[in-house]
Parts: sequence; structure tokens; C-alpha cells
Amino acid sequence: MTRITDPWLMQPATQAVLGLLTDAGHQAYAVGGCVRNALLGAPVQDVDIATDALPETVTELAENAGLKAVPTGIAHGTVTVVADGMGFEVTTFRADVETDGRHAVVRFSDDLAEDARRRDFTMNALYADAQGNVIDPLKGLPDLRARKVRFIEDPAQRIAEDYLRILRFFRFNAWYADPEQGFDPEALAAIADSLDGLAGLSKERVGAETLKLLAAPDPAPAVAAMQRVGVLGRCLPGAESRALAPLVHLEHQHGMAPDPLRRLASLGVFDGAPLRLSKAQQRRIELYQSLIGAADSPGAIGFRHGAEMAKDVLLLRAAMLETPLDAGDLLRADEGAKAGFPVSAQDLMPAFKGPALGAELVRLEALWIASGFRLSRDQLLDLAAKG
Repeated sequence: MTRITDPWLMQPATQAVLGLLTDAGHQAYAVGGCVRNALLGAPVQDVDIATDALPETVTELAENAGLKAVPTGIAHGTVTVVADGMGFEVTTFRADVETDGRHAVVRFSDDLAEDARRRDFTMNALYADAQGNVIDPLKGLPDLRARKVRFIEDPAQRIAEDYLRILRFFRFNAWYADPEQGFDPEALAAIADSLDGLAGLSKERVGAETLKLLAAPDPAPAVAAMQRVGVLGRCLPGAESRALAPLVHLEHQHGMAPDPLRRLASLGVFDGAPLRLSKAQQRRIELYQSLIGAADSPGAIGFRHGAEMAKDVLLLRAAMLETPLDAGDLLRADEGAKAGFPVSAQDLMPAFKGPALGAELVRLEALWIASGFRLSRDQLLDLAAKG
């Protein structure tokens, strides 16, 4: 039997939550992403627990054990149990009664296999008991070992239950799939037949899922597949995947960490409205738009907008033109970010006043930037005196 012994499972908090259920005669298993990631050797962020105990029973058992129980999703069977300051989402086994592609009406179950069948992908329908023994009711382990993302049973039915699963399919491929495997053809066919369902998803959900996808080490193959099957155009009208692969290559080449917003900009998406970005994210996207096609030098961008923004713009310019990135430009961007303009308004008064003062400061700053930040204060003041 496959077994996991990761610290997150064996720590007292996890054991306490599992134990309060099993000691009362209920089934209780860690489930989903924590089990999947443990088997892949990937980091585990959250520990979700599935049980045959009803929500009210979970609440009663937790409170009797001195633990806090929060009804975070009680209608769908979820109670968050807090132990040692950690929150565990404990959800009753369930099956969908009906769904509109966004929200489901569920009934509770005592059957683990029935609970597994309502999940999205076979690699997510894996459970582990308190001893770490892995339970695989739908034979998802072979897919996980092959790093193959496959819908549970009928892809069209799984998608119809929640159309966000279309985007999740590409995200999971970007994060977990073996790129040599390619994409499951049955899944792609079902997605192509289900594109209209994307229109019913909220912009917040689409935005969150898109940014998670773009944060993957190399999302380019997944985004290219999204474009081929028609998903990209539905979610991001006008988007084009061509520059993403060159951008990822340049990031690796120059030791730049993945950045989902930078990658979003490479798709030619400068209006975040389809994704409902935050105001700060939207401002950043708009700044990319204004600078990518501008004539501003690397040093000027660094000086005015900081090294990080300058390097992003240089990466995006090179990726969109499919040209190499000059490492010297990155150094000049850094130099500009560290430079301080040596002339103040006070230095130019009283010779310059009002609008003329502002215009002269702008002129001198441009000369200073063009000199590679080499002109000294005295040299700039001499230029001002000479007009």
C-alpha cells in the first residue's frame, strides 16, 4: 500500500482533528491537494479533511475537545476546525444533487467512493488516513505517477458541474503534468464543446484561476492549448499566447522569478476588466502598456519607475519582439533606479520661475538621463545658465 509520512500529516494538530473523528467511530481522511502534493514531493499549503460525520457532529466533537469550530460552508458540509492555530476544512462526504455550472446542491453521504466521484481530477481524488495509508477509490494513483491530468469519469459531466474546471484543467497541467504526455484528448474535446459555460463564471473566479495558472514554472504550453481550443479568447478577448514562451525563456535565462502579471501583459492583455483585477494590479498592467511601446531608455524607466518595473518592461519588449535581452540594459535599469537627480528647483531660482522653472527642470533631467546619469550638479547648472 502507498503510504505518506509527511510532517504536516504527523503533526499534533492534524492528528488531533483526525483523531477526534475516528475516535468517535467516524471515517476521517486527509484529502485532495495535500495528499497529491505529498506524493509528488511538492509543498503542502492547506490540509483538507473528508469525513462521514455530519457537520453538526463535527462541530460538537470539536467543541467537546476544546477546539474552535467555524461553520464556513455549512450548506455544503464544511466546518473549519482550528487546532494549534491552524485551520482544517472538514467536509462531510457528499454528492451533487443538481448544479448550474457554478453552484451545486449537495446531499451528504457516508460513502467515500461517492464523495470521490464528485471531485474534478483523478489525481485529486486521493485520501490518506491518520497513519498515512493512501486510499485510491477511483484509481487516480497511476495518473498521478504518470503526471497525467484526467477528469474523473465523464469529462463533459465534470465540466458541467462547474465550468471553472475548464481553467483548472489547464492550471493543473501547467503545475503538475508531464509536458511530454500532452493534453488528454477527451478532456480537450469536452472543453471545446463547453465553451459557452465560461460566460457564467464570475470575473473574480476567472481572474484568480488565470493568475494561478500564470504563476506556474512554465505555463506557456497550457496557455497555447487554451488558445487552440478557444478558451483563451473567451476569457481574455484579444489575448495572444505567442510571446509567453519567449518571456518564460528570458525569465529563466536572466534569473527572474515567475510573475503572473508580467506574463498576463505578454498576452497583450492591458485591460484587466475581464478578470476583475485589483486597482493596484490594473495600474501595473496599464503602466506596462504605456512603457512597452515607448521610446524610454532602460535607465529612464529605472529612474522613473524603479528597477523591478524597468526589468519587467525590458523582458516584455524582448519577448514580444522575440529578440534577445541585452544584459547591459538590465544593468542600466538598475543604475537608473539608484540614481538621484542632483538639481533641485531651489538651485534654479530666481533665474527661473513659474512654468519656466518646471520646464527647465524637465530639460535638465532629460539631459542628465541621456548622459547616463554622468552630468554633475555643477555641469547641469552651467547648462541652465547658458540656456
